[in-house]
Amino acid sequence: MHMDPAMPIEPHPAMGWLPLLLQTSDALFPTGSYAHSLGFEECVRFDLVHDEASLRDFLCEHVLPMLASFELPYLRFAHEAAIAHDFPALAELDAEVGAAKLARETRDASAQLGTRRLRSLRVILPDDPLLAACDKAVGDGTMSGHHVIICGVQAVAATLPLEVALGVYFYQSVATVGSASLKLIRIGQDGVQRTVRAVSQRSDAVVARSLRQTRDHAGCFSPLLEIAAMRHARAHERLFIS
Repeated sequence: MHMDPAMPIEPHPAMGWLPLLLQTSDALFPTGSYAHSLGFEECVRFDLVHDEASLRDFLCEHVLPMLASFELPYLRFAHEAAIAHDFPALAELDAEVGAAKLARETRDASAQLGTRRLRSLRVILPDDPLLAACDKAVGDGTMSGHHVIICGVQAVAATLPLEVALGVYFYQSVATVGSASLKLIRIGQDGVQRTVRAVSQRSDAVVARSLRQTRDHAGCFSPLLEIAAMRHARAHERLFIS
């Protein structure tokens, strides 16, 4: 089919959320995630992760179950509450996320990442009422602003399809560990990219499993990650905040 080069190309109306999605999921967007390893640094110290194969195993055995059973379901619950403008429900969900994170370092990191994301979203979407209400709730102490809750609210503010929001959160969670691995183990960029690609091929199954989780049964206890985060707080030297 010949296309006249002078003919204007109209953007697909259903993809209006894409530029904002790319902006807020890019490493340039200042959420501060680069400063956190979320227990991964201490797992390296345990020698649980030391190369490409063990990194892949760590992600599949410890990170993906947490995403499927806890993080992604709570993103969906927050998305549903934000659509309904149910701020008491959002505050309740936020408190549940905080209570489920037993290690103080992990709990603090979650709130720091969430509030930093919220501040950055307020800069580029200053008139959004959902984000403004969350900002006020965090300011008056009604919410801690945990990252997964703010991501759920962001999806509504940015008119992002739920499945896309879940997929992006999945990818960012995997990529954060991949990025940290470059500083902590002997692995090159190619090794990280192979690992991220291999693990990301499980995203459809993980998202599908998360969609079946009810609020009564959502949750995942990972003793290894909790112990690693607790030990990290008292480590003699460290590259990451948490």
